[in-house]
Order: sequence, then C-alpha cells, then structure tokens
Amino acid sequence: MLMQKPQEFNISAFMQQQMCYLGQEKVFEQASACFKKLTGVEVNAKQIERVCHHYGQLLEDELQAAISKGGKDKKVVHKECCYVMLDGGMLLTREEKWKEMKLARLFDRCESVNISKDRGSIAKSLYLAHLGNHREFLKKVEHHVDVMGDVVFIADGAKWIWKWIEAMYPEATQILDFFHAKEHLCRWAEMVIRDEKEKQKWIDEQSLLMLNNKLDTVMENIAQLKTHNTKVKHERKILMEYYLTHKNRMKYKTYRENNLMIGSGPIEAAHRHVIQQRMKLSGQRWTKKGAQQMANLRVLHKSNQWHKIEMLTKIAA
Repeated sequence: MLMQKPQEFNISAFMQQQMCYLGQEKVFEQASACFKKLTGVEVNAKQIERVCHHYGQLLEDELQAAISKGGKDKKVVHKECCYVMLDGGMLLTREEKWKEMKLARLFDRCESVNISKDRGSIAKSLYLAHLGNHREFLKKVEHHVDVMGDVVFIADGAKWIWKWIEAMYPEATQILDFFHAKEHLCRWAEMVIRDEKEKQKWIDEQSLLMLNNKLDTVMENIAQLKTHNTKVKHERKILMEYYLTHKNRMKYKTYRENNLMIGSGPIEAAHRHVIQQRMKLSGQRWTKKGAQQMANLRVLHKSNQWHKIEMLTKIAA
C-alpha cells in the first residue's frame, strides 16, 4: 500500500497522535467510534488505518536506517544485569497464511519486582518485533543489546537463537527456560508411564533433581525406564540429546542462587499483551507489511516510548 505524505493528511499533529493510539489499541472500526465518542469529531476507519500504517512504516525506516549506520542505541542504558528474552508466535497474514512474528523483551533485573510469593511484575521493558527472517530480527536486537553489560539470555530450544548467542555474546549467561525443559520431560513420560499417579510422582522427582543441578541423575533415570517400543526409544534418544546440548544452560540451582530468573514467562506474556491483544482480534488478517507497521506501534507503546510518535507527528504537521 502506498503511504500518504504527512502533509496530505491535513490533520493536526494532536489528532494524528490520537488516531495512532486508538488504532494500535482497537480494530480500526472501533477506533473510529471511540474517536467520535471522545472528541466529537468523525474520522472514518480507513483514515485511522492510513495514519497508523504511515507512522508504523516511519518507525521501521528509522530503525533500519540506524542499524545500517552501525553502532548501538546509545539511549539504552542498563543499570545492571540485563535480561534478553526471545520467542516467536504465529500471525495470520494474507500472503502466506500463518507467519511467525518474532518478539524480543529486554529489561534490567532491577525492574523485576515480586508482588507475592508466586507472582512477579516487570516495571519497564523494551520490546522489539519482526515479521519474517530471523536474521533481520536479530539485527534489531543487536542494535539494542549492551555488549558491555552483564547480559542474561533466557529462551527455549530454538537452534537459531542459541547459535546466534554463541556467536555474538559468548560471555553472556545462557539459560534454557526451565519450564520448556520440563515440558520435554513430561511429553516423554506420557509415552512411558501409564499410571497417572506414578507418572506425576516421577516427573516431580526429576524436576526437583533438575532444579538442584542434577541433570546427570535425571538422564540416568530416563535411561533406566524400560520400554520395548521403537518409537519411544527413538524419542528418548532425542530427549537425551536435547539435554546434552543444553546441559550448560540448565544449572538452575546456580542461577537461582544468583537471584536470576530461570523461566521465559515474561516473553510469553509479552506475546499476549503486546502482539496478540491487538493483532489477533476477531477478523484481523494482515498484509506482511501492514503487520510489521502495526507491531512497530504496539512495541513503541508498550516500551513507554510514545513520545517518538509525538515527535514524528509534529514534524509532519
């Protein structure tokens, strides 16, 4: 879709800001109704859509230009240990049906606070999103990661993530999401142990061992479970190789003793409230370009950087 030039909107900077804000919160028809209700001014859904996509593209162009120049985002200052979490989620597009929207969440350890024994909250995060090639996505992350700081990566078993971390940040702390590691264990136990109580007891025992840096014992226990099923044996081999590959990323007792997170819950939650909450609403089906543009507005808002839209609209007005 051809984007309008800023001067062709003939809309004040303030109104463009409000249109962008409502458009990234609600489907465009609902945004139009809200705009009229709040301001008394009637703006059709198509106009809100055009304004949102225009500024979403400006944000993309601005970031790509900064990346092409090299260097890091000097405005990102980490006070101490910085967590970097990466994950992907599927989004329905017009051209290729389901396509993966990759998301990164960066935040300082000091921004993580405990609300209760089993619940925490992160006061401030920086989000980055990309629909498409993981190499292009990783360039965006590299632009913001402070290589001089104490960086902790937490992710699932995606090979492209760990390969990149090993190459770019070999000194960083690498943690395999504990719940992802346990999920693999549960899936295999489901194939082997039929009795529900016995299965749950075995899983709990292995999970506790993993949490106490006793992965070797867990692997011995997996090997000792008898099975004559060829498929189950094959799946056991895959599980053992998986744990061997990530052994140095599974020192969960050590991480917790150093007050580090061991789960990727924050990035999974981010997919829900940053991407899905707007982009998977009923009836939403995006072009690849349009999806990236809307994702840019969403991550800007959730990163508490909406002032960038205010600056762009003032320049355009």
